[in-house]
Amino acid sequence: MKTFCFILLLIFFSCGSSDESTYQENNDPVDDEVPTDDDPVVVNPLTDDQIMNLTQRETFKYFWDYAGTNSGAAKERYHPNNPSDSQNVITTGGSGFGLMAILVGIERNYISKTQGVQRLTQILNFFENADRFHGAWSHWIDDGTGATIPFSTQDNGGDIVETAFFAQGLICVKEYFKNGTTEEQALANQADALWKGVEWDWYTDNQNKLLWHWSPSGEFAINLELKGYNETLIAFILGAASPDYAISSDVYHQGWASSGSIVSSLSQYSIPLILDHAGSGTGPLFWAHYSYLGLNPSNLNDQYANYWNLNVNHTNINYQHCVSNPHNFADYGPDCWGLTASYSRNSDGSVGYSAHEPENDNGTISPTAAVSSIPYTPEKSLAAMHYFYNNDLMGPAGFYDAFSPQYNWVTERYLAIDQGPQIIMIENYRTGLLWNLFMQNEDVQNGLDTLGFTY
Repeated sequence: MKTFCFILLLIFFSCGSSDESTYQENNDPVDDEVPTDDDPVVVNPLTDDQIMNLTQRETFKYFWDYAGTNSGAAKERYHPNNPSDSQNVITTGGSGFGLMAILVGIERNYISKTQGVQRLTQILNFFENADRFHGAWSHWIDDGTGATIPFSTQDNGGDIVETAFFAQGLICVKEYFKNGTTEEQALANQADALWKGVEWDWYTDNQNKLLWHWSPSGEFAINLELKGYNETLIAFILGAASPDYAISSDVYHQGWASSGSIVSSLSQYSIPLILDHAGSGTGPLFWAHYSYLGLNPSNLNDQYANYWNLNVNHTNINYQHCVSNPHNFADYGPDCWGLTASYSRNSDGSVGYSAHEPENDNGTISPTAAVSSIPYTPEKSLAAMHYFYNNDLMGPAGFYDAFSPQYNWVTERYLAIDQGPQIIMIENYRTGLLWNLFMQNEDVQNGLDTLGFTY
């Protein structure tokens, strides 16, 4: 892959209400001398703060510049070379990540608070009027009408996991604005009412388990149970936190935790797994991200796990796999690592999608895996960020979704659920913003208490 060979000067400034980039590139030669082919290449690398600033700022554009025209919410995907692709497809979970990203944008002065309130109100009004199924939203929603876009044949109704990701963002919005101006308090109250309208108990089907989908035509026919360990922990915590539609603690302990059999004694690379990762070895790294964008794992414990250790170990197993590089893929190592669900290079060179993990490694690296893991492995994640930037992977909305050094392949595409965790987890690493907002919510605390967590 092409590596930058120029002197880079970053000038960071507060943009206030401007939507322009916060950095500029200066390609002028040093001392106004014209370089020759014989001159050594001089590179002024970015500092760690600069690479984090740049990554957050550019990734923010996904949720601000490339959002749905009518809803203001996050599109499922954005392809810079084909922007009309799925342009009306709004993603519920990714929009929850977008709510949190907009709060980061306000704090980082990418936008003014007034702009943020206006956009957030637009998004919440859209979701308030969109199709709901016993309070839950569908995986995909039409940007123009608010109607459900079926994710699959039977998946044409409520998706409790996507809804949980959105609700996580709603709670952060509520907490951020609850003591603000009259307009801000109205936004906070709207966010609070929206998440509290989700009928979490309906999605148990009167059993001690949570079911992922409910369809107005097929009801619970998909019959996909939420069972750990994967990305769905947040749904149980919010279900237990609901004031009006709460699930019982048995749904968590018997369903999610399989009556204790979720605990694992296995290790990989001499690193304990701690929990059984849904029978799939260690699983893709997004399992260590999605539930923990608001839910702070730092001091999170229950009878099954210390969730900080769980996520640190998960990340380090993923890292060690890439360093060990059992398949001898080009460039894999301490600076080039990270396997998770993303776009993928198919064997014939076409673009597909795959949940990459050590047990499913085809040579595709997903930048979101390492970047979003920065709270767990800061030095390793920063090294990866520098590698991604120096290898020309930064596009118009942050790092491109996936690449393969083995095949000199980059997909110049983006997915909301991969971009969101990057800006959010970098902010949690730097200031704890979203963790602090979510964890101070009294309903969330009640839910954690009900399930037996300490935090």
